[in-house]
Amino acid sequence: MIKVRAAGLLLTAAYLAFVGWMLLRPHYVTWVPAPNLRPLGTIRADLGMGAAEAAQRIGAGLALLAPLGVLLPLAGGRARTSGFASFARTVFAALMVSLALEFTQTLVPGQLFDVDALLLNTLGVAVVHLLVVPRVRRRLRDRAAAEASPPPRERETADLVP
Repeated sequence: MIKVRAAGLLLTAAYLAFVGWMLLRPHYVTWVPAPNLRPLGTIRADLGMGAAEAAQRIGAGLALLAPLGVLLPLAGGRARTSGFASFARTVFAALMVSLALEFTQTLVPGQLFDVDALLLNTLGVAVVHLLVVPRVRRRLRDRAAAEASPPPRERETADLVP
């Protein structure tokens, strides 16, 4: 389990470094809109652009931090834990990561705070966690239980002879 946890920590750190590099680069543009502090404001604007554009933008917001839904529990390294506690820890940690990224973006030229990015990023993590982690944990627990229990006793040949 130590190797799994170490791999989880390494993958989480590498992914967060990649996301930070992607999001915290300056964007030199001639005009920057005001920050969005109204929930669902950007999402409504995206939906007004048409189905394909809205799906692309909303999907990008959902997918940005979605791998953390698996990486954070992997970094925790707990196969036997409450499903709700794991979900709550993961979603809260993702919300804090997203909040830190959004606040840090305000220091970069051309980047703005967007409350909808917080919502979409956190929702993406929650969905991926619910779809993947419970099944994987169940398999890990079943595998550990199978390895811990002794194999069924084989019948002796004397029992087979009438």
